[in-house]
Amino acid sequence: MNILSKITNLILVTGIAFGCTNSTADDPEKYEATWESLAKHDATPEWFQDAKFGIYFHWGPYSVPAYGSAWYPCNMYIKGSNVNKFHEENFGDINEFGYQDFIPMFTAEHFDPEDWAELFSQAGAKFAGPVAQHHDGFAMWNSQVNPWNAQAMGPKRDILGDMFQALKKRNLKTLATFHHARNGQRNASTPENWGRNGFNSHYPYHPDLPTATKDPKLKMLFGNFDTEEEFNQYWLQQVNEVVDQYQPDMIWFDSWLNFIPASYRKEMLAHFFNEGAKNGQEVVSCHKQNDLSMESSVLDFEQGGRRDIYPTPWMTDITLGEHKWMYVEGHPYKSSSLVLRNMIDVWSKNGIVLLNVSPKANGIINQEQRSILKDIGDWFKIYGEAVYGTRPYYVFGYGNAKPSQSSHDGQSAKVKYTANDVRFTISKDNKSVYLFVLGKPKTGKRMKVRPLGLHRNCTPTPIKRMIDLGTSKEVKWEMKTDNFYFTIPDADHNMMANVYKLELE
Repeated sequence: MNILSKITNLILVTGIAFGCTNSTADDPEKYEATWESLAKHDATPEWFQDAKFGIYFHWGPYSVPAYGSAWYPCNMYIKGSNVNKFHEENFGDINEFGYQDFIPMFTAEHFDPEDWAELFSQAGAKFAGPVAQHHDGFAMWNSQVNPWNAQAMGPKRDILGDMFQALKKRNLKTLATFHHARNGQRNASTPENWGRNGFNSHYPYHPDLPTATKDPKLKMLFGNFDTEEEFNQYWLQQVNEVVDQYQPDMIWFDSWLNFIPASYRKEMLAHFFNEGAKNGQEVVSCHKQNDLSMESSVLDFEQGGRRDIYPTPWMTDITLGEHKWMYVEGHPYKSSSLVLRNMIDVWSKNGIVLLNVSPKANGIINQEQRSILKDIGDWFKIYGEAVYGTRPYYVFGYGNAKPSQSSHDGQSAKVKYTANDVRFTISKDNKSVYLFVLGKPKTGKRMKVRPLGLHRNCTPTPIKRMIDLGTSKEVKWEMKTDNFYFTIPDADHNMMANVYKLELE
């Protein structure tokens, strides 16, 4: 195609999409649905690199039984599974009480978006938002595309819209996450997968299961579209609807996005980027595995992270639960110290943390989770300078902790760090290095780390002074050829992590 043809096509597309009379020479750059064009988008704008920390929440009709996991909608239809047995013992036969029957029970009567937004803000988050749609096919916004949505049934509220409004009042960036690529039924033509979890579709398929319904409305919940093309279009329309109605600053995609043809993924990103440009936003897209281009989207590691510093920012999504994402009755939570120390490790390696909260079906975020968020927020109030707006140092840190493999991606998000482990960040102006001790150190202890000798830009690092960031007390230090030494001052040390600021010449 010659350049004149490209220009002519662009004019035609612009005219159809936005109206020819509104097009001016001052319009923002329009992205085309090609990887080359999308790569021109800044995948990691400065606000995102500065933010470091966001919160989202798994919440929906699957929260009602409060059993198993967020995959309850899938597992309840697998005959003989623990979830199937629990379901039929407590709610009845799956042919009589299906997943759709949980929706009227998902009333969210205690949902208070102002309270939640304030909780997230006080915890130190700089962006937040809901799981807009999980694998189950239920949309948490006022949708004209998906009839199974929170405004039309269940809570009968625009959960995403109300949440975004409360977050924006507090100057938090907004996030919507999408997991519905797996919702499409792809096992109808593979009998070897009938009646079980085929992994390429959320709901098990068997001609005798309720999930094989042909009811015009109910089949949309279970992803039973006549053609894959029809589902792909449905998938795209829902993402575009959220982008158009709510203008999120970030959209994030769970695994299985690779099941959506690349043409739809590129079309989705082009629309998101163009809408962001039109609204004056520096928008961010996040993905897992190889589902989107690294040049245009941020790579996310589930329940894990990188083992070393990476040159471009990346993200990890972790949960407050020991390993569950939705609220499960009696499920234990991680300690505040475990969560925070692993977050510090992520920040030291050029990562951003997305932390999951699990509300109850009635809209209550329980005290256990609130206490963890409060502990993290209280820590940020003292040491936030060492996190927000910083960048990775030339080395992420040293210590004795042995990171294990994550259950999903990279190293585990549950490494047991101690006061023998240190991590670093550096200010953007290269004037301060922050040294984190991942635990409560002993007063008077002479700590030893390897030589500190470089700025982030690889120039020498002369140290002017070192202070305890929590108390502003001077810290004795000594630079030797073999190691850097500093003595823990007499101070009220934090139980979770302590930070020492090295002011540079």
